[in-house]
Amino acid sequence: MAAPLYLGLISGTSADAIDAALVEFDGDTPRTLATAATPYASDLRKRILDLALGREVASFDRSGELDVEIGHAFAAAAEALIAQSGVDRTRIRAIGSHGQTLWHRPDAAHPFTLQLGDPNVIAERLRITTVADFRRRDLAAGGQGAPLAPAFHAACLSAPGEARAVLNLGGIANLTLLTPGAAVRGFDTGPASGLMDAWCHQHTGAAFDRDGELAGQGRIDAALLARWMDDPYFKRPAPKSTGRETFQLQWLRKQLRGGEAVADVQATLLALTARTVADALRRECPQATRVIACGGGVHNARLMAALRDVLAPITVETTAAHGIDPDYVEAIAFAWLARETLDGRPGNRPEVTGARGPRVLGAIWPA
Repeated sequence: MAAPLYLGLISGTSADAIDAALVEFDGDTPRTLATAATPYASDLRKRILDLALGREVASFDRSGELDVEIGHAFAAAAEALIAQSGVDRTRIRAIGSHGQTLWHRPDAAHPFTLQLGDPNVIAERLRITTVADFRRRDLAAGGQGAPLAPAFHAACLSAPGEARAVLNLGGIANLTLLTPGAAVRGFDTGPASGLMDAWCHQHTGAAFDRDGELAGQGRIDAALLARWMDDPYFKRPAPKSTGRETFQLQWLRKQLRGGEAVADVQATLLALTARTVADALRRECPQATRVIACGGGVHNARLMAALRDVLAPITVETTAAHGIDPDYVEAIAFAWLARETLDGRPGNRPEVTGARGPRVLGAIWPA
């Protein structure tokens, strides 16, 4: 009998595309059958970012309609991936949908996180069991609700004889610390591609700084870097998580003195990502000898070079060296989390999120 398949869906903080991965698992080792990144329609992406970044005042009507519209976009991405793969959809046991984060407030008086992309729409359109709303149970148990990928990283990227870290370079950077004989730990280190993308788009119109070309035209402003690194978040102990509700252009501009060259700010943002990752790793896991990177930031050659420089002599590579496409690690992780939920196994790591204990995550929408 053929092994069941799982389909993972996620759109990250940049809200540029919906990443989809169709996988099967040999134990916890994923075998990827098909992947695709489906860009949002430009108007839909603008409306997502307008709400997420506070450029538009949220309303029940706007948020409710956007929830359904994003649900249809996620369903369409799943349908396209299934068609591309040519697999019989009856082999797909479940879809794990992270959704699109609009707000993440784990430190509010009443902590909450909100991911849009109505799973009822996905389950109804595809007639495949859908698991979603992964983060809120961890929050209810006193955790940060993030990051959740460390449980998957631990399952498939640990090595018994080596201390290593998995570094996700999405809009926000986060580390998973995998030390033999110790509990898995993980946390958000601070901004990665999100601020660089936003600054580049504002000043050049490009969605991102391809290969760090804009950053390469500037020089690091040491005083500006020091002001940014003085933010209390970077000194806070784990567990901790953050997002664009903190690290956005308004945060960036507060420390500008006026007259800074656009390229210098971009170069300094790149240095901020590399430095905060390196500082966090040395503080929390000084024995690490390998960093395994994933996420869109791995395509920024200048950022990867900066990380190798500041982390030397630690080996810095990508998950491709371990058989996993770095662009789809998180989509695969939510496929894995869907399997864990259906099998009644916890998907969080309390040592990572700060929750009171292991919890089965998410809710299930039957086919």
